[in-house]
Amino acid sequence: MSNIRITKQFSFETGHALYGYDGKCKNVHGHSYKLSVTVIGSPITDRSNVKFGMVIDFSDLKKIVKEEIVDQFDHATVFNQTTPHVELANELKNRGHHVILVDYQPTSENMVVDFAERIIARLPSGISLFSLKLQETESSFAEWYASDNL
Repeated sequence: MSNIRITKQFSFETGHALYGYDGKCKNVHGHSYKLSVTVIGSPITDRSNVKFGMVIDFSDLKKIVKEEIVDQFDHATVFNQTTPHVELANELKNRGHHVILVDYQPTSENMVVDFAERIIARLPSGISLFSLKLQETESSFAEWYASDNL
């Protein structure tokens, strides 16, 4: 049976700051992120299966990405926990803001690696993550490909 790639797209709003950066992104700011998630697998061949002909039900993929990424990162502010931004993060948390502390600089490049790990851990047997594309502006994005990360 042929391998088929299935892609679902998501959108979410997230703020961040790049500690130690030498440009404008050192300041707290936000992006309207677009995330394209592509998985690969063979369509189900069991005619008695309600998902016959599907690689994965789009709603099942949506559930995984929504729970692991969108619901967590949407309208949150992400800071590197190993920088002085942790003080700002704690102040924001104390004022009721949704803050995520990560152990990496929250660039698109590092976020897409984090997202790949989260999604891979939740995919059902026989389905593999093929690629992710995390777009932070209309013209700027980071991509993750399984073939580059063997």
